[in-house]
Amino acid sequence: MDDRNTLDAVGLLCPLPVLKARKRLQSLKTGEDLTVLADDPAAVIDVPHFCAEAGHVLVSTDLDGPVQTYVIRKG
Repeated sequence: MDDRNTLDAVGLLCPLPVLKARKRLQSLKTGEDLTVLADDPAAVIDVPHFCAEAGHVLVSTDLDGPVQTYVIRKG
């Protein structure tokens, strides 16, 4: 996987994971996926809300363990 398609936001607190995801998504083409890794408990709410508001698709969410993995498809 390309580094520009992975965002390691582990250790960052709200709203930084979403702000960094928004910035990274700007450099991707519509339909490309961004994998976001986060451990902020608020990300469980923030990431799906961000996707809904910004018109992106939340392809998958993996909440197994301390690090959450989100796959966002640019809308």
